[in-house]
Amino acid sequence: MTAAQADLAGAHSEFLEISEGIVLDTPRVEDGAAIWRIARDSKVLDLNSSYSYLLWCRDFAATSVVARDGDGEPVGFVTGYTRPERPQTLVVWQVAVDHAQRGRGLAAALLDGLTARVTEELGVRNVETTITPDNTASNRLFTSYAERHGAHVDREVLFDGGLFPDGGHEPEVLYRIGPLAVPVTATAP
Repeated sequence: MTAAQADLAGAHSEFLEISEGIVLDTPRVEDGAAIWRIARDSKVLDLNSSYSYLLWCRDFAATSVVARDGDGEPVGFVTGYTRPERPQTLVVWQVAVDHAQRGRGLAAALLDGLTARVTEELGVRNVETTITPDNTASNRLFTSYAERHGAHVDREVLFDGGLFPDGGHEPEVLYRIGPLAVPVTATAP
């Protein structure tokens, strides 16, 4: 563990080392710019305004996660929120990993780490996300996530491509994954 990671561990209870030099942590407002850059550089995600990523890190930190390198810099993230009318459902908004960190299973580790935390702390039992039909990587990520967690996946078109005002947008297919297992907590003898 590097000195930067030790500092993070002392400051944040969500700190979790997932592989050599990479740790999972709760995002902070100052991570917003790096998260925006990772999303922009993915060339796959719909890029939101830089302001929205700052707000996301402030208002939805409890339902989001960042991966940090040995210097404490974000190298991947998952943003999510719980649905107001279905608080046991985590909606995963975006998942992205820096190009230099791809191919190491980081996206899966981020998703697993986030859902482990929100199932325990917030009582989340289902995950939803939308994926365009041409996004093979996300389809694989969420299908394998469901398999790892023994959860069922339902798919249906949520937003037809014609609903998007900018034209040429693929339909957004809703993936409903669940139910997730209830975490087992240790009980005192």
